[in-house]
Amino acid sequence: MNTLVVNAGSSSLKLSVLGEDDTVLAEHHAERWHGETEPLEQFLATAPRIDAVGHRVVHGGPDFVEAQRIDGQVRAALEELTDLAPLHQPRALAGIDAVTAVLPDIAQVACFDTAFHATMPDFATTYALPAEWRQRWNVKRYGFHGLSHSYASRRATELAGMPDARVVSCHLGAGASLAAVRDGRSVDTTMGFTPLAGLVMASRSGDVDPGLLVWLLKAGLSVEELEDGLEHHSGLTGLTGTGDMREVRAAAESGHHDAVLALEIYTHRLRQAISAMAASLGGVDLLVFTGGVGENDATL
Repeated sequence: MNTLVVNAGSSSLKLSVLGEDDTVLAEHHAERWHGETEPLEQFLATAPRIDAVGHRVVHGGPDFVEAQRIDGQVRAALEELTDLAPLHQPRALAGIDAVTAVLPDIAQVACFDTAFHATMPDFATTYALPAEWRQRWNVKRYGFHGLSHSYASRRATELAGMPDARVVSCHLGAGASLAAVRDGRSVDTTMGFTPLAGLVMASRSGDVDPGLLVWLLKAGLSVEELEDGLEHHSGLTGLTGTGDMREVRAAAESGHHDAVLALEIYTHRLRQAISAMAASLGGVDLLVFTGGVGENDATL
């Protein structure tokens, strides 16, 4: 059985065909993708036979805590969660729609980043907010990048020969988050109700004092301006004008002040978060890096 794996990230599209024993038979990575079907069609033109499709979907909300076969009802439910992951959910839906257009008769399954973190204890997921808010809107910390954290932490324990290791998994890409993993289960993570929380990212702010956000609204920003600024114009982009870590590092090496400061902020927040994850585990045995930045930025 051959499975097409579709990972529509916040800025990229990754396609892989997996055969028996998860052997990679073909793969393609488009760094910039906007929902068009052409990359998928070109990839499938030379790829092996496809028997099923698996999609990475960022937000499963409170209802989807395990993989789901996609039908019209499931797709509609995923679209309703767009407000909680405005950068990612539309991309996943675009991936589903693209596959439906090209492979209409092939079964598709949604696999959720939030599902891996469903094992976190209540004290790690519950916000200290009014009970009425938490109950009315299912407000809690969901966590994200779960598929990446699950694989990276499992593979690291296999490579190290340490099945009982306490693992801090660092997914550092356009989006970035950490997970504290014990016995293959997530016990803590840096993202929260949405993928905006936690670390400094390419264009997302990460953690910001909520009082500051209230102040900005009172100062005259609209909700739409605030959302757009936090999602698209913050993080490395807000600090340097670019969200590409390669460009930021090159600018820093040439002495650009804003780039130097951005790297200092990025690494400061990363160190803080790693320490927090280690504290949640009661120590750390393995530190794992993945994602575009985590895999390729040796200096970091």
